[in-house]
Amino acid sequence: MDAGTAMTAQARRTFAKAARRLIPFMMLLYLVSFLDRVNVGFAALTMNADLGFSPEVYGWGAGIFFIGYVLLEVPSNLVLEKVGARLWICRIMLTWGLISAATAFVTGPTSFFIMRFLLGAAEAGFLPGMILYLGYWFPLALRARYVALFMAAVPIASAVGAPLSALIMESHGLLGLAGWQWLFIIEGLPAVLLAFAVLVLLPNGPADARWLDAGEKRTIAAHLAADHAGPDAATHHGPWPALRDKRVLMLGLIYFGLVVGLYGIGLWLPQIIRAMGYSVREVGVVLIVPYALSALAMLAWGRHSDATSERVLHVAGAAFLGAAGLAASVHAPSHMLAIAAVTCASVGIYAALAPFWSVPPLFLRGTAAAAGIALINSVGNLGGFVGPYAVGFIKQHTDRFSAGFELLAAVVGAAGLLTLLLRALLRRRGNLPGPRGSLP
Repeated sequence: MDAGTAMTAQARRTFAKAARRLIPFMMLLYLVSFLDRVNVGFAALTMNADLGFSPEVYGWGAGIFFIGYVLLEVPSNLVLEKVGARLWICRIMLTWGLISAATAFVTGPTSFFIMRFLLGAAEAGFLPGMILYLGYWFPLALRARYVALFMAAVPIASAVGAPLSALIMESHGLLGLAGWQWLFIIEGLPAVLLAFAVLVLLPNGPADARWLDAGEKRTIAAHLAADHAGPDAATHHGPWPALRDKRVLMLGLIYFGLVVGLYGIGLWLPQIIRAMGYSVREVGVVLIVPYALSALAMLAWGRHSDATSERVLHVAGAAFLGAAGLAASVHAPSHMLAIAAVTCASVGIYAALAPFWSVPPLFLRGTAAAAGIALINSVGNLGGFVGPYAVGFIKQHTDRFSAGFELLAAVVGAAGLLTLLLRALLRRRGNLPGPRGSLP
């Protein structure tokens, strides 16, 4: 970054102002998004028995969300780049909220599979769209901390959603509906309402933000332009070269490994803790701990990544912690130690996400970023199908969760190793920035 775009006090104030305006609302959107895709894990505590779902049927339905999601990721992000974030995010939220609420009325495996597939198709493009959108506002030097702040909504959603879901489940029988039905209805409606708030609160970019003055808009533009022009500038600007780039594919595989662990844990942990003898309400309370710690770890690790200007080793180290926690949970001698080990796994996997999403902008810009980030998310989110289904399949055929968690540990560990290989490739291509001092 040249002297003309040094991080002055005025620039820091400008980016902090943009963060205060955007990040809390974006976090709320992502919190609702994540809650609507994983509340099926809590619903399963009674839904599976009501509808006669086996572990394999539930695992298939929980994971098939990601098939619809993956198929439409790249097209969705390209549309967002063309029509703007404001309209497209509104459309995404409106459709997923309605479908999530309608899941309350499934009657068997077929309708369950269809609704989960449609939910994934409706939500496709949301996360990569938000990652792309953050790139419209914040330079690379600040990216990890703001990605971490935005993505902290995921463990917060689980920490808040667990006791909330447990409370909603107690409404069993109200108006003739089961507790799990109320869960889908009540947690689906906020997305519909927030879709219209997006039209008011989410400008397409700094140029459309009425709350920025002309000087602040110039400051943001200058810092983003410096990212394009500096020695670490991106190598791709168009979509098709980005989709064929080995670095993009490797990032997709790394994200696949992280997502296998993320959803392999998240969509089965309520049932695992329930099997330890806890009540539904107690399950909600117990789950606060791992997810609250994961949120704090995301913020601290993302800030540390920015302060050291290092991304890739932060991903690898966090992935190895996640793998170690998963492996330890299988051999823990008590329920409390098993929960502690799963907490370590959750902390590691979540902490990896912010530095991970700061890697693609090192060599992708513009339409290439829209396509490349969507492809990475598409490949990675196949892990959201594989993880829950593999755990369910193994549980049904062995009557134990331990072998499934050993598989999750191996896949997350492989993601850490692949990250180290990616680091070597990025160094050869000249994509890794040189060291910088800590940012204030």
